Amino acid sequence: MTAHEKASIEQATETSLALDGLTPAQERALERACASVAPSWPLDRLIAVSPFWAMRDERFQEVAARLSALAYTHCLMPPSHYLDRWQRGLITEAHLTLAAEQLDYQGGYRNLLEVVKTLSRLPHWHNISDLVDARRDRQHKMAWRDEITHQISQFCAAYFQEDGPLNPERLSIEPSQSLYQHWLTVTHMDRGIAILMDEPGLDRYLRNLPQTEDGLFRAAIEELGIEASRLGDYAQALLLDINGWAAWVAYQDWQEALANPDTATGSASMRSLLAIRLAWELVLWRYTANERPDQAERLRTLWQRELEEVPELLERHRRAQQPLWVWQTAAELAYQQPLQQALSDSVRTSPPATTEPALQAVFCIDVRSEPLRRALEQQSGAIQTLGFAGFFGLPLSYCPAGASLAQPHLPGLLAPQITLKDESLQGARRSAQKLNWRARLQEWSQTATTTFTAVEAGGLLYAGKLLRRSLAPKATHAPQTVESLTWQWRETGKPLSIADKAEIAHTVLSAMGLTERFAPRILLVGHGSHSSNNPHAAGLECGACGGQSGEVSVRALAQLLNDPAIRSALAEAGIEIPAQSRFVPALHHTITDRIELLEDREGLPQTQQQWLEQASNQARRARAVSQGLAPDDATLSDRLERRGADWSQTRPEWGLANNASFIVAPRSVTAPLDLEGRSFLHDYDWRTDRDFQRLELIMTAPMVVTHWINMQYNSSTLDNRKFGSGNKVLHNVVGGHIGVFEGNGGDLRIGLPLQSLHNGERWMHEPLRLSVYLAAPQEAIESVIQRHDTLRSLVNNGWLYIFQLNDQDGDIHRYAQDRWTAA
Repeated sequence: MTAHEKASIEQATETSLALDGLTPAQERALERACASVAPSWPLDRLIAVSPFWAMRDERFQEVAARLSALAYTHCLMPPSHYLDRWQRGLITEAHLTLAAEQLDYQGGYRNLLEVVKTLSRLPHWHNISDLVDARRDRQHKMAWRDEITHQISQFCAAYFQEDGPLNPERLSIEPSQSLYQHWLTVTHMDRGIAILMDEPGLDRYLRNLPQTEDGLFRAAIEELGIEASRLGDYAQALLLDINGWAAWVAYQDWQEALANPDTATGSASMRSLLAIRLAWELVLWRYTANERPDQAERLRTLWQRELEEVPELLERHRRAQQPLWVWQTAAELAYQQPLQQALSDSVRTSPPATTEPALQAVFCIDVRSEPLRRALEQQSGAIQTLGFAGFFGLPLSYCPAGASLAQPHLPGLLAPQITLKDESLQGARRSAQKLNWRARLQEWSQTATTTFTAVEAGGLLYAGKLLRRSLAPKATHAPQTVESLTWQWRETGKPLSIADKAEIAHTVLSAMGLTERFAPRILLVGHGSHSSNNPHAAGLECGACGGQSGEVSVRALAQLLNDPAIRSALAEAGIEIPAQSRFVPALHHTITDRIELLEDREGLPQTQQQWLEQASNQARRARAVSQGLAPDDATLSDRLERRGADWSQTRPEWGLANNASFIVAPRSVTAPLDLEGRSFLHDYDWRTDRDFQRLELIMTAPMVVTHWINMQYNSSTLDNRKFGSGNKVLHNVVGGHIGVFEGNGGDLRIGLPLQSLHNGERWMHEPLRLSVYLAAPQEAIESVIQRHDTLRSLVNNGWLYIFQLNDQDGDIHRYAQDRWTAA
């Protein structure tokens, strides 16, 4: 059978299938588009996510070109950024030459002015709404693109919020109806769209839409003349128009997959959301054809041209971006080369510490921990610090006293296995009183007699508090109450036995590498950030704790490891903790760099308490300049404290801005280095990891999380319009916790606000792909990568860098495209 005959048979088969439904090729195209959206977590558990995560199976350069072509999205900095770094000597000729060699690029890239001209001449994809807008009277009529986004966004906000105004019972809607069908019902009730857009008769076209998603897809594909080879790109362009709400739907699908990993299927809601956006395209197509015949022929011509030129459009963007990829790679080399030299020198010159530690402190791998760890170690040679994921290996959700819902306290990649409940009577009483007060206030404010007076009266009652917070802001962080903890398996509700807890403790200590040498005091240092009037506050907390502080995790682990029964079981399993050793939970307040002892403050010797205070002062002074404060200010601590409590402060701290590397090695390798708060640090000694299970755990969990953090900061800087949340001052919270609007409408905003990345004069984050350095044998690293498709995609498709650091001779090699090369 010839290729032509085979193609004819396949075409005939797909045509016959299309009589009853979509063809396999059309289904694949829609599925690819629906699967291209990464999730975005809600505000109350906000964690960093790579917006490109769902496209990791493609090369980064290809994804960047497609996003640029379809949605005018930027995945690279503008040429002016690279020119500035060249003029300052940060990017050199040697960096550019090596970058071009690595990318095997032979074209011109040095003339950035020419690059600017090329980029400015690039055409971009246009949806039908864009083509209709081009002929619209924009002085007197709203743009269709803006109104469609606003209408869909307002519907989604009302639909997805808990107990929202689109509750099916209120609208006599069947609960089994899909998102698309629900939207149809609501849209049919809305008589204002036609008036607002000044388009008489528009209602009739909305009412004539197909009643199911499949019916809508079939009608649109046929009437718009969309071939299957073009359908995927068109569908992705439509979802990028409402990227924020698409990300929210993806988050719900993610949670469903975590809860039911064996039964989770494709996203019906994402398909519905795509159908809603496509429905507007079909309505405008039909409306123009019948109501604007003078414009219809031109629209058909332009639309056909858009479809025909998709492959060429993508290729033009790919070629135009190639010179900038050379510059981007050169910028990454400029960061990597001095770091690699420093790591190599450290391996060759710094012997491992042999002094028995008087104090050990385990910190989160968060980049904000690195300067504080360095400052603490400088107080005494008897101090040892370690880096470990901030949830401290406890796969738990936490239910506070008096609450009925448990909040996950672990990375978003994982599902909780344990529910930790606080059953203290005092905590339950406080929670009940607080809830009762809020309920009474809400009941009062919603009664008919107070509808018009609640705001005025509430404002008067609140005036004094508002004045105090304005003139003398003061932090009001309330410690967690974990006085009486019960541990239950999440699925069964059964309590954990001593053996279960001992197994968890053994796993955690082994993963930390803390199995033999125990100091008399071991600090478990979680971290948290406490700011006021900040919808994105959870994004400054611990990402490994699901956007919460690490307080619950360190308290729980300390209680576990201090339990004599657990210690006895651990000793039988080979880990013997000396009787005089005590684990002390602590919290690193990232705004002030203060270390708070959460329990047993008197149990820490006065000298060691002074070490903590001196280290905090040193770290604060080092960070003061980036906050616009004087390092030698005697009131620096108080000023930073007030900064977090100030409800008008849009930049309480810089979070994880400027992160660039993840180093997995013994602390002796990184201790001599000032890594400028740009490195995630995870302690690891491959000699104690006989089967390399710890290495595999680090590469499949913390490494992926740090990649997510890195890519969220990168993307929010590269294109804040699409992947960031804009101006904090204009934010309005949607649905209590779903996300924010910038202003009173538009798409749901995801990613980081501008104020988290820019100080008003310059960017505080330089977008560089994460450079990962693993002090482990090459064979072990390669074996882990080859066993996991996700890791292989991240490495071979250019989403991050993997380096092997030989911690015996200091040599460094890079792994890419399934082979090792000397760095």
